[in-house]
Amino acid sequence: MNVFISFDMEGVAGIVDWSQCGPPGQPYEEGRALLLGEVNAAIDGALAGGATEIVCNDSHGTMNNLNPADLHGRAVYIAGRHKPRYMMEGLDDSFDAVFFVGYHGSISGEPSVLSHTYNPSVISRVRLNGVDCGESGINALVALGHGLPVVLITGDQVTAAEGAAFLKGAEPVIVKGSVTRFAAAAVHPAAAREMIFAGAEAAVRRLGSIPPPEIDLPATLDIDMQTADMAHLASWVKGVERSGTRSVRIAGDDPLEIYQAFTGITYMTRVSEGR
Repeated sequence: MNVFISFDMEGVAGIVDWSQCGPPGQPYEEGRALLLGEVNAAIDGALAGGATEIVCNDSHGTMNNLNPADLHGRAVYIAGRHKPRYMMEGLDDSFDAVFFVGYHGSISGEPSVLSHTYNPSVISRVRLNGVDCGESGINALVALGHGLPVVLITGDQVTAAEGAAFLKGAEPVIVKGSVTRFAAAAVHPAAAREMIFAGAEAAVRRLGSIPPPEIDLPATLDIDMQTADMAHLASWVKGVERSGTRSVRIAGDDPLEIYQAFTGITYMTRVSEGR
């Protein structure tokens, strides 16, 4: 049984500040350690539940947040930026289940620690088939494209609620309760790891009863940008249409093509920022 793990960072227990999510400095080193503990716990839980192969895709920032030598020895680690499938790089039909670990709430949703949707300086809101969504909903398009269930999602209470709109049956593991965008009440890191281990094991054991993401096709992805200029740039991407002064729309029958157009927007607008 093959399990694919897409992991982010802002949803990890104990992380409440941007300084913990990127170099340089001691706060980032502490954040990396917290992230490593939760990813390894998810791997251990998946193996305990019957998984045989694990692939982890680093989906945060420049996407090289872990020391490979510290990652669980049974896992393959996909690291580095400029990936065609971005947060879902490496997922294909050979897998049986998908985990979302360390995920966070959307930029347009309820207060969630360090909330954003891919790029907060560019994107202000995303709706999938008319429902506000964050990265979990957008990334679920790739799982759907391969007919695979997302069986585990970890993060705060907002992340769990947003994921529930599309990820029916997924095991939610809430390791912290967001108070504001920069404050949360988190369980101890050791407790978070225990919770994630248990959730991952249970999710893999329930695999047969969890369906692929519930996203009606054809689907529409409506994206509100921060500025009209960003919407104009986004409309240059194949499959993207201008739908308003600051908004664009992607629509189609193929969830993989919808996601690919979305990542095209993300990469193009990052380049426009000099990144």
